[in-house]
Amino acid sequence: MPDNSNYFPLISEHSLFDAAILANGDYPTHAIPQTILHRTHPLVCCDGAGSEAISRGLMPTAIIGDGDSCPNDVKSAYAHLFHQVEEQDDNDLTKATRYTLERLLSTAHKAKIAYLATTGKREDHTLGNIALMVRYYRQYHIIPTLITDYGNFTIAQDTSLFETHPRQQISIFNLSCSSLSGEGLRWPPYPFQEYWQGTLNEALGDQVTIHANGLYMIFRNW
Repeated sequence: MPDNSNYFPLISEHSLFDAAILANGDYPTHAIPQTILHRTHPLVCCDGAGSEAISRGLMPTAIIGDGDSCPNDVKSAYAHLFHQVEEQDDNDLTKATRYTLERLLSTAHKAKIAYLATTGKREDHTLGNIALMVRYYRQYHIIPTLITDYGNFTIAQDTSLFETHPRQQISIFNLSCSSLSGEGLRWPPYPFQEYWQGTLNEALGDQVTIHANGLYMIFRNW
């Protein structure tokens, strides 16, 4: 069996994360992301997501961004929470990630961070935010989980075991593997050359094992 860093249990209302980052996409409506959002601390919000969270009864630990989508009344009333970052090389999601790692979390272990409301509203932002999970895994050495109303994206490396349930829908996106195979899937995976090739697979039972020699991204629906 893979070691703990290569074991991925099912994400549920009971999943624990070291921090949550709320973006300014579609606000979660599914019970699992909503519960994770409400129970995870610290909660760092990207710019305009801060006012959305406050309006829904949440109190962010911090609001991070360039300030362009955060109403002035919120910036004034919650000035102690708002941290303006002017540089434009990175988007607000990355600024929030850096702040969380530098100010709020210990660097002694790989932080498990839940990313919510990263999809919807604009497809270019959705694609960019999903791609950023790979960067955060590589550059910041965290374990990012991007959680939506439909499922979750996880970055994995080398041989890994994923908890599943029968007929759970799974997609595999090959990022750097020249060798890739698996067990427990309806259709055997291989070293996909295109992102679409590994989509729309299905778990046969309660676990899937991926054997690989590099990075890949897994999507599991609820």
